[in-house]
Amino acid sequence: MLLKGKKALIFGVINDRSIAYGIAKQFKEHGARLAFSYAVDPIKRRLEPISEELDGEFMFKCDVTSDEEIAAGAAMVKEEWGDVDILVHSIAYANREDLKGRFIDTSRKGYGVALDVSSYSLIALCRAYEQMLNPGSSVLTLSYYGAGKVVANYNAMGVAKAALEACVRYLSVDLGQRQIRINSINAGPVKTMAAKGISGFSTILSKIEEKAPLHRNITIDDVGKCALYLASDLSSGTTGDIIFVDSGYNIMGV
Repeated sequence: MLLKGKKALIFGVINDRSIAYGIAKQFKEHGARLAFSYAVDPIKRRLEPISEELDGEFMFKCDVTSDEEIAAGAAMVKEEWGDVDILVHSIAYANREDLKGRFIDTSRKGYGVALDVSSYSLIALCRAYEQMLNPGSSVLTLSYYGAGKVVANYNAMGVAKAALEACVRYLSVDLGQRQIRINSINAGPVKTMAAKGISGFSTILSKIEEKAPLHRNITIDDVGKCALYLASDLSSGTTGDIIFVDSGYNIMGV
């Protein structure tokens, strides 16, 4: 078991189709102890049976747009566990109107929301848990191809993911002082609740099957297996990196 006895905090499980669920499932199968956050009560109700299924030890409320809730969640984790070995950040949000049409029409408020929830939240969580993360710990986040290339209707989220990837690089220097690693998985498109908000998403899936070297779309298990590697000691020399799990689509030219 690659993660036997490791304590893993999972931020971002919405349902059993979430990428974060696929990650948590792999962690559980390899012996990790799990705890889950939720942002609002309706998500808590959906998360409870998942936490029970994966033997989650506790759940805690954490709206990442609130510094007070982040601090309260960290205090609860410290009381329950004392320290942490793995932190998974699988959180992203943009207003629906900013995921269609022209990027130039993105509102100032919508731009701020996308950057705050999808990018700044990683910084805030790393700061809140820095002293709880053991030397050798691993922080993981999730990005997408649209961070580096223009994807139709991804718009404000593409810019937020680009900022997220830059955050991974800068945070790797700060966290590395305590031998804490941080990496991002650039996952291919998956049929998640978040993906439903992107106009033309089904077209993107068909393009992957047509053009990617493996000629198939990825699954949450594919992402979970990569996360398992990054969370384990197998990746002890890897930090500040962006690893693609997209059937190879990112390497293809026109």
